[in-house]
Amino acid sequence: MTIYREKLWPTPWLYVSTALVIPASLLVFLPINVFVGIAAGLVLYGACVFILLATTPTIEVTDTTFTAGKARMPISIVGATEAFTGDEARSERGPRLDARSWLLIRGWISPIVRIEVLDVKDPVPYWLVSSRHPEALVSAVESAKTAVAG
Repeated sequence: MTIYREKLWPTPWLYVSTALVIPASLLVFLPINVFVGIAAGLVLYGACVFILLATTPTIEVTDTTFTAGKARMPISIVGATEAFTGDEARSERGPRLDARSWLLIRGWISPIVRIEVLDVKDPVPYWLVSSRHPEALVSAVESAKTAVAG
């Protein structure tokens, strides 16, 4: 049963900024042919949008599993979960980041959630995951943990 699900969609400004491939293509192809320049720009922009959408990861919490992108972790080995926003989130992604941690960070999503890994055989101490709703994600993980424990 799914308790929480979130897609980390790109923000609108990312689509606007990738539209810069259109004038770049025009600069390259207009001296050759106007139609080729316009067509190349539109095809390249369409490819950029497709890649952005196709690579959008999903975060999901079920009653047995925590999934972030293609990675999965059983709820039974999930330890403490903590949400960070603002300067605290920046510090977690920067100066306080453990190089051994597993990351699913998107630059256009500032809040993050740190999920501790309790498996002693796993060299990863925690997962750091971007989330637009970090408190809801922490609540869902805690709810799944109590369901597994209880």
